[in-house]
Amino acid sequence: MGRRELGCRIAGLWLLMSISVVTYDVAATTITVSRESDLQRVIDYAAPGDTLLLGAKSFEATPTSFIEPLCGNCTETQTEVRATCGFIIKDKQLIILGADRSETKLITRAGYGLYVENADGTEISNLTITGGLRDGDGNATDAAIVVRRSHVSIDRVDIRDNNHRSPDTTVIVGIGGIIGREGAELVIRDCVIDNVSWDGIALYRGATATVTDCTINKGRGAGIGVTWDATCIAFRNRVSGFWKGIGSFGTSTVVARNNVVHDNLGWGMIATGQSILEATNNVVHHNGNCGIAPWSTAARGRFINNIITKNGWRDQWVCPCVGVWNYGDWAKWTFQNNIVWGNEAGEYEAIWEQTGLNGNLSTDPMFVGENDFRLEEGSPGRHAGDSLIFNLDGSRSHIGVFGGPQAAGE
Repeated sequence: MGRRELGCRIAGLWLLMSISVVTYDVAATTITVSRESDLQRVIDYAAPGDTLLLGAKSFEATPTSFIEPLCGNCTETQTEVRATCGFIIKDKQLIILGADRSETKLITRAGYGLYVENADGTEISNLTITGGLRDGDGNATDAAIVVRRSHVSIDRVDIRDNNHRSPDTTVIVGIGGIIGREGAELVIRDCVIDNVSWDGIALYRGATATVTDCTINKGRGAGIGVTWDATCIAFRNRVSGFWKGIGSFGTSTVVARNNVVHDNLGWGMIATGQSILEATNNVVHHNGNCGIAPWSTAARGRFINNIITKNGWRDQWVCPCVGVWNYGDWAKWTFQNNIVWGNEAGEYEAIWEQTGLNGNLSTDPMFVGENDFRLEEGSPGRHAGDSLIFNLDGSRSHIGVFGGPQAAGE
């Protein structure tokens, strides 16, 4: 860094000191924000590549209104959308690191809580994002974190209580947890998304995401919803309390492995449009209507090594209360080595009986306990998976979330 640049930055630092306690380490390019402050001014001041260390405090945003020229989820992409943002990272890479996952809080008071645009390499970790307010424009893709045209890592972030709804009853959508828009490439790991008023994670317009080891609970829409031409890899997540658990829509592609999808109101897993869904070694348990459903004749994919149990606890709403419901072209699906058992209105609807075919079973999988989806030693699902899929020790895969190469340790 040259003398002139350093002098300008130090001068800027004195201005920031008037509103917050801030220290700046020139060598490490680290800014420490240790008191409630105007965090957006610190973000604006920071240089590309800087790290912002946020103390165990709450940081409240002053929302700003803006008009974006593109709509993330409209039929006509070039539709102007009116929205608000709380904090914005734009045109530079920053690392935002909280001191305490539960005590470092960004209170956004906006539709786009933390908005990231043109900021490749940005990292957000070890903090909570809360307090979003739904925008009045129903086309706004409101979420605690909204990302466009950026590679972003989101690690150990709690997204809680972004559950505001518009008083205008014609605005059905609410506030999501994380939304990836055009040009977003996301890595989302070990996050908690709880109590939102729309999707937990939504991907639009070619966005891509790897979502691993997250708990996604209580919202509307889908826990993980992937649409348009977006792509998602989802491993070892727990998804519950939404209308739909995991869904592929439009022309999207989803690879879902070793997830627990339970206690959603309608579908556990759904594939519709012209999408591709590869679902392997999941547990789809106790969802309100059906467990899994191919929903269109153009959707295609694989259901292998899954356990689909106890679905259908509420009155029929979106599909029959069965384990597997086919509303598509079954010839486009590979369905093998699954356990489908104990569903309220039967195991299958609108397809031929699969029990005893292609390694599929209809028997108690013998879980260790309530919401403990490990398999007992005598379980019929042990080493009963597809012969070309292996456990981490090289043995034939178990059926369910503790089988296959992406399984967590028992």
